[in-house]
Amino acid sequence: MNVKNLHHWNISSEEAIYLQRKLREKLVLADDNNTESFSIVAGADISYSKGSSVTFAAVVLMRYPEMETIEESFNIQETCFPYIPGLLTFREGPALLGAFKGLKHSPDAIIFDGQGIAHPRGIGLASHMGLFLNIPAIGCAKTRLIGTHDSVGPQRGDLSCLRHNSQIIGAVLRTKSGVKPVFVSQGHRISLERSVNLVLSCCRGYRLPEPVRTAHLAVNQLRLKTNNPSTASQNKLRR
Repeated sequence: MNVKNLHHWNISSEEAIYLQRKLREKLVLADDNNTESFSIVAGADISYSKGSSVTFAAVVLMRYPEMETIEESFNIQETCFPYIPGLLTFREGPALLGAFKGLKHSPDAIIFDGQGIAHPRGIGLASHMGLFLNIPAIGCAKTRLIGTHDSVGPQRGDLSCLRHNSQIIGAVLRTKSGVKPVFVSQGHRISLERSVNLVLSCCRGYRLPEPVRTAHLAVNQLRLKTNNPSTASQNKLRR
């Protein structure tokens, strides 16, 4: 699939912050009129080995709404950018884009294990990658980065608005009854309402939506296989 070349990645943290502020102005936080419905939804996730500079990335495409896997793409590469909260895209983005470039099909929407606009400068991983890929993108994070919210009801589908500086920047969504909620925010070319609806409809008995959950399992299996082939084989047999 096509990937835009918006900028290079070999930059300082100061340049990265400046770039985030400029790119934030390009985000479209409304539904894409050209997409009436989604038929292929992607999930993307990354994994690291402790103490290593290697990044493992996985993208999984699933037919929607059946949630059947139709394609997977992986990428392994070195990262040179340090771990800095708020700038994780510059550490994880290059590996993810490499995985997207390996896809034969193009998804209609992408759910990332990360933030969209629920970010200190309003442009987390899902938003930044959405600009590169020019596809509706959603952030579905397991933890809150910024913002405040009221308590969330205990049942699947209960939610509370996530607010920052009096603005709604996302939703805290209960995807499974009695389980911790996830933090959903717009990435690019999609509304918050549609983001929430898509994430919830992709959840099939687990906290995370199936495309992200499957990508998470796949990328960790890749990391295990790469670092310790015998252990990965044993783990696969136990699954």
